[in-house]
Amino acid sequence: MRAELGELIAKVIQVLQINSTWMIWNLFLAFIPLVLSIWLFRSRRNNIGVWGLGFLALFACVPPNRNYFQAAFNFIISYVTNISTLQLGLFLILGLIPLSIWLFRSRYGRSTIWWLGFIIFYAFLPNAPYLLTDIIHLIDDIRTIQSIWVITLILFPVYIFVILAGFEAYVISLINLGAYLHRVGKSQWILWVELFTHLLCAVGIYWGRFLRFNSWDLITQPDHLLTRGVEELLGKQPVVIMAITFAILAGLYWLMKRVTLALARQANDKMNVGSSVNS
Repeated sequence: MRAELGELIAKVIQVLQINSTWMIWNLFLAFIPLVLSIWLFRSRRNNIGVWGLGFLALFACVPPNRNYFQAAFNFIISYVTNISTLQLGLFLILGLIPLSIWLFRSRYGRSTIWWLGFIIFYAFLPNAPYLLTDIIHLIDDIRTIQSIWVITLILFPVYIFVILAGFEAYVISLINLGAYLHRVGKSQWILWVELFTHLLCAVGIYWGRFLRFNSWDLITQPDHLLTRGVEELLGKQPVVIMAITFAILAGLYWLMKRVTLALARQANDKMNVGSSVNS
């Protein structure tokens, strides 16, 4: 009995160690657009707490392996020294600059850094709902452990937490975007922007899961991404998969948005009641 229990615990630890690598990395990528949405779309006033929570969530998911940072540094140096005019031109022309300038035009000017952050925001945004597809790893874990109690009490809660955290980052990011649209007088565009974002993320999730593209491929190999990605979009099966993904994103977002806003209003009401009592 002890030997079997020890073997089971060893398997659980092994599975959690293996999963922690991709879970932490994917959560890190998912929280990047969340933090960017705070900077891009939220008012700078009275946002110290929101900023603190955003950066805390981001750095809590920073991969502990220093090889990630070394690889990122090497990648930046290599890319900057080898960037081509074609790559940069394709990225700027076919990117989101024309749409974003038209959509967010207002009397308030936006800096180049803001527009760059906006593009990065949309480039990394599909990483948040992408965590929904990581449920496929659960099948392999179930086959490895083969213990209903461990699967129910350990694996399921871990997967649910990671997937919900990633999707909640997606929900809050779009809520921040909607708040910005409302603030600049374009409330009528919120629904359409949300639907368009779901569509873009459905395409991004398909490219990431099936074609194995990454967010930074928009800069490193935009020609390959566009040619192969467009070819895949013309197929019947990819269209069906992306349509199903779009429906799932829209439905889950509709539900989670209402839950999130209700919890936010409840917390805000409690704070107001507490401040009125203290005064």
